[in-house]
Amino acid sequence: MSSKNLIEIKQFCVYHEIENTFITELNNYGLVEIIIQEEDEYLQQEQLPALEKMIRMHYDLKINLEGIDAIYHLLNKIEALQQNLTATQNKLRLFEHYEVD
Repeated sequence: MSSKNLIEIKQFCVYHEIENTFITELNNYGLVEIIIQEEDEYLQQEQLPALEKMIRMHYDLKINLEGIDAIYHLLNKIEALQQNLTATQNKLRLFEHYEVD
């Protein structure tokens, strides 16, 4: 794994003015993955958009970790259902196109 795609948790927390323990708790819930290299903890760059949403939910909206866990899983389920619906609609359009011809 390339270290240039990793964000040091200490720096991330200082930038966002949050406690390191919040990231640890999210990791305990399986919402983020902490990568340890040379005794430092890092996050993958791809996790940042979701993590920043979780930070806003917790600190701005006062949603606890259990709520964030539920919301995050529901949002993932909705996204999967939307992708399934889009694929189904595309197949239907294909069949409709062949029926017209």
